[in-house]
Amino acid sequence: MGKVLGQPVVRNDALDKVTGRLKYPGDLNMPGQLYAKMLWSKRPHARFQMDTSEAEAVSGVMAVLTAKDVPRNEFGLIFPDQPVFNFDVVRSVGDPIAMVVAETEKIAALARDLIRVDYEDLPVVTDPREAMKPGAPVIHEKKPSNILKSYRIRKGDVQKGFAEADAIVEDDYFMPLTEHAFLQPEAGIGYIDDEGRVTVHSAGQWAHDDRRQIAHALDLPEDQVRVIYTPAGGAFGGREDLSVQLVLALAAWKLKRPLKIVWSREESIRGHHKRHAFYIHHKVGATKDGKITAMEVEIVADCGAYASSSTPVLANAVLLSTGPYRVPNVNVDGCVVYTNNLRTGAMRGFGAPQAVFAVELQLSKLAEKLGIDPATLRLKNVLVEGSKLATNTVVPAGVGIRQTLLEVTETSGWSDQGPQRPPAHAPHARTGVGLACGWKNVGYSFGFPEQASCTAELYGEQHIERAVIKIGAAEVGQGLNTILAQIAAETLHIPYEAVEIAELDTSVVPDAGSSSASRHAFMSGNAVKGACERALEAWQRGERPAMMTYQYLPPKTTPFDPQTGECYPNFSYGYASQIAEVEVDLETGDVALTRVFAAHDAGKTINPQTLEGQVDGGVVMAQGWALIEDFIQQDGYIKTRRLSEYLIPTSMDAPRDIVSCLVEVADPLGPYGARGVGEMTMMLLAPAILDAIHDATGIWFNRIPVKAEDVLLALKRTGSQR
Repeated sequence: MGKVLGQPVVRNDALDKVTGRLKYPGDLNMPGQLYAKMLWSKRPHARFQMDTSEAEAVSGVMAVLTAKDVPRNEFGLIFPDQPVFNFDVVRSVGDPIAMVVAETEKIAALARDLIRVDYEDLPVVTDPREAMKPGAPVIHEKKPSNILKSYRIRKGDVQKGFAEADAIVEDDYFMPLTEHAFLQPEAGIGYIDDEGRVTVHSAGQWAHDDRRQIAHALDLPEDQVRVIYTPAGGAFGGREDLSVQLVLALAAWKLKRPLKIVWSREESIRGHHKRHAFYIHHKVGATKDGKITAMEVEIVADCGAYASSSTPVLANAVLLSTGPYRVPNVNVDGCVVYTNNLRTGAMRGFGAPQAVFAVELQLSKLAEKLGIDPATLRLKNVLVEGSKLATNTVVPAGVGIRQTLLEVTETSGWSDQGPQRPPAHAPHARTGVGLACGWKNVGYSFGFPEQASCTAELYGEQHIERAVIKIGAAEVGQGLNTILAQIAAETLHIPYEAVEIAELDTSVVPDAGSSSASRHAFMSGNAVKGACERALEAWQRGERPAMMTYQYLPPKTTPFDPQTGECYPNFSYGYASQIAEVEVDLETGDVALTRVFAAHDAGKTINPQTLEGQVDGGVVMAQGWALIEDFIQQDGYIKTRRLSEYLIPTSMDAPRDIVSCLVEVADPLGPYGARGVGEMTMMLLAPAILDAIHDATGIWFNRIPVKAEDVLLALKRTGSQR
């Protein structure tokens, strides 16, 4: 048997998916189940009174659940600032105020529509820059202002740094709310299991934290709550927050009968959080030979009505806003602000895409102003081993940003004279090439407790015939269970096919943390490796079966110092560089992304096929973010209500070539040197695309999406339709 690591083994869920045997949350059913329908707020900010009597009188209705039915009517990923059901005030149109449980879905929907709600409108504030001002209407009555959190970084002397600069670029950037648009809307079943536990069978990104939040809201011990995950139809951060899980648990607990809920696409868009809208003011200076002297950044992020994961998202953006570069003088100020928009939270990149967007466009503009090749400018300033970050601490070992930049430029044919532009396919078209680099944390940051636990069970007599890996790591489509099985097989010296990954059931598997922060290859990979090593030792001692549990604890991180921002923010980072080639139609303004070169430092590539799939998916997702995806709220009301109104790229839009350049600069702490790459694949293509549009047209865009009509109007305005 050859080595398992580095091999493109077939995903261990592939056959079940293509044959339809795998059950997604919407496929789950139980005998005698009830059905539930939600009632959502029709106002972005209002006091309300509700009459449920007519709904309760409908034949077949078992209950109408409201805030009064929840023992502790609060939940939240970081802060419990969101009610399960709003009691007397709504703060966004994403607020649920009741749920009807009935014998059929049709009856539940009919009764839901009979609930009478009288609203008394309150002032609405939807722009975070206005919401943070003194005197703005306060969205949470018990809070002194709408500013949820602020962070700052101070390093060196920024004014001195700008005085030493020969060129300064200063500009404003905007990125809107983004919808996750995963394939399957939220769904699941709730019931009481044979041991009397409140049980939810659904999908998400951190089952053990779902259990914690459910237990808190129902005022139950955690061991009386059980969460089972089936693979999700996509997640991208959108399933980090609770959606249907808590209301399923509540109804099962109250009624002692199984029930099912499946959100419509409109409910999904209304009910789960979005990527934060960001306003960034960025200033950078450099000497004439291209050495960066200073950066000054101001960030305002839209929290929406509730906190979700907004505070760590902001912290990440503040940290990453200087890019993967050595900057001697830094001032960064960031705040995240409550508004009456839908709540915002985790989405692929977790604050990094917004931060990278601004700093990479700034670097491209700086290169143009200095007359320096954009790749050369970046090479002069990228982080290297031993570099100090803006937080005044040394970057963790295994810094691969330089290698990704060299790899992507060489593969694409970028020379000392700059990029090689492909020929246009029509006389009224122009081509352009753009470049961006990026970095992002791997694992939890800023002192948040980080761990992953795994149990390995080895079965057989003379040799290991089967290994069962029990770990609470959510498979959300990223191929996690496959790479964990590969790590187990490699460590145990057994065939990949002999490894079984147990179902994620909180009553069976230990907690391994969230499927977020690109952390599982590193964190859960280390947990699997450690558990397998210890189980193998037990096997060699003669234990049959051999069973061992191991908890991996990485180096501790620390939070921002309130005044200086000094801290040890992360124990590992992922690095990437990407080049975008575009063709702009000067007659229509249409921008076609024709080819992408993507270099990603995986530390150690566990499965090249899975990694290339991650790159392909991330590239197309970033293409949508840059060019067509536009989630619109107006005065707090949703205008983008369904996928027919929220365009995402299709196979017809995807670039004809996505060239993956797999770089391996081993992470000294990662399992076999591996680190995560999932989020990095998406977070830096947007500024590369906008850089390429500028290369083709001479026009800079500072906000996304850059739609065809935006390009056409800009071409007409500047007279660039040459």
